Amino acid sequence: MDSAARHSDPAPEPQPWLLIVDPQRIFADPASEWCSPFFPAAMENIARLAESVGPERTLITRWLPTADRATAWGDYFRAWPFADVPAEDPRYELVAPAQGLSAHPTIDEPTFGKWGQQLAERVGWAANPATHLLVTGVTTDCCVISTVLPAADAGVRLSVVTDAVAHSAAENGPPALHTMSLFPPQVDLRTTAEILADGTIQLDQGNPNAQARTEPDDDPQKGR
Repeated sequence: MDSAARHSDPAPEPQPWLLIVDPQRIFADPASEWCSPFFPAAMENIARLAESVGPERTLITRWLPTADRATAWGDYFRAWPFADVPAEDPRYELVAPAQGLSAHPTIDEPTFGKWGQQLAERVGWAANPATHLLVTGVTTDCCVISTVLPAADAGVRLSVVTDAVAHSAAENGPPALHTMSLFPPQVDLRTTAEILADGTIQLDQGNPNAQARTEPDDDPQKGR
């Protein structure tokens, strides 16, 4: 073995995927019964992460009201009739700031949790079991936690970005974050600044904007 081989650096870990869970109008519109008051702040940090990761490694999901009404989902939609509309309804569209963040079609599911065949195939899970997901989106205590725990159970590495997820209400988010924190090492909790500063997002992936966003920024409006 030559000296270069002995001293070569280990292969870098694959660039993580940024997963944005359900950034839809129904969760952002103040007139919606499901509006999260924390959505705007979370979306700002999601945009920062997306700028560094790049559109090729960013995936967006949508929750659509297409579940079988013969199941308990029928009771669910009777409890929330405002949401029982066709999937093409504008309230299920992505919010404007999320449009264009991903180069891929949305992953649409009728379930709270988004880990499943579609997402697993999109990230190449079978070929790359070291896949790492940076989890963001809405809401922390519903679709986010319902995505994280089954993925962790499957063996996926997940980082929940605590200031890039939006709670349904102030009292509901912390318990959900605490629950997810109980599943290390599959799950860890980090802030946007920590993710951008600690080298999780590699800078040699052909994204010219990544370097500018790796330093923590206490003012999310700075440089906009």
